Amino acid sequence: MNSFSRLIKPRLPSSALGLTGEGAALVSLDRRRDGSLLVRRAGYVPLAEGLVRPNFDEPNVADAGELASILQGLAANAGMQKRKRWSVALPEAATRTTILTLEGGTATRAETEEMLRWKTERGFGTPVEELRVARERLRPDAQGRPRYLATAVRLSVIAEYEAALSALGWHTGLILPRHMGEAWWLMRERVAAATASDSLLVSTHHEGFTAVLLRHGQPLLVRSIVCEAEDRVDELYRFLLFYRDRVQAPASDASDAADTIGRMMIAGDGIEHSEASAIIEETLDTRPRLVTADDVRLALPSNELDFDSIAAPAGLAALAWA
Repeated sequence: MNSFSRLIKPRLPSSALGLTGEGAALVSLDRRRDGSLLVRRAGYVPLAEGLVRPNFDEPNVADAGELASILQGLAANAGMQKRKRWSVALPEAATRTTILTLEGGTATRAETEEMLRWKTERGFGTPVEELRVARERLRPDAQGRPRYLATAVRLSVIAEYEAALSALGWHTGLILPRHMGEAWWLMRERVAAATASDSLLVSTHHEGFTAVLLRHGQPLLVRSIVCEAEDRVDELYRFLLFYRDRVQAPASDASDAADTIGRMMIAGDGIEHSEASAIIEETLDTRPRLVTADDVRLALPSNELDFDSIAAPAGLAALAWA
């Protein structure tokens, strides 16, 4: 079962908004008879510096009215002004993601919930009453311990974004971090089944990047790395060293261990595809396949539209048919 399966009922909208501190993107998808997806409409607009300042603990939107006006104009230019239902990919720094692993043996449902609550507060450093948390159970780890993927955003922060959307009469069906929309393309069954090796998403942003390592189509590691732009490559190299030394080594059941990183997706600006491939080849002695729109059967309307730049909202829009 796909790890988003319990998050997508009822059916989600086929239109999505992706926000960063630098810009906003809108995407609307259609599904073809052969099951492939088509970007029917899309648009992007840069945001004035300081209008959206992504942060987990501090205010994010300097002027909700101005943001609403910009989104309204973007929707009109993209021919999407009549759409009212949206999924939203929030900026990376406004959110946090972690994988919760439970210790111990069999527990009651109440005990499990209590432990998850404690681990959530500890992992995010914030009382759960102040958070909106999305949680999904993953496959157990190599020792058989239960694992959960958890994403969180402060209620006060999400209220700022929702104020801008509500001013337009827009209703949100799902709100997730940007990297989760991007990771969806690596989690799709046909992509995950195409290789027995691991997959890596590197989602760059102004504050650094988020690395999501997937095994068998599910997140195995999630690391949010805050660094200067000039340090991204070095930090990616350190992450790969950790993977090589701590994760790539055979587990107790060698047949369940992936050999290496076989597929890679780079989203955002800041790390070139060739640069990332070279680092992986140097560290792991393998050159991963770069995942493209063709690989995930997403048809782009023109060569001017960059898959990497719309992967997050397009991934959330694709959940309409998951």
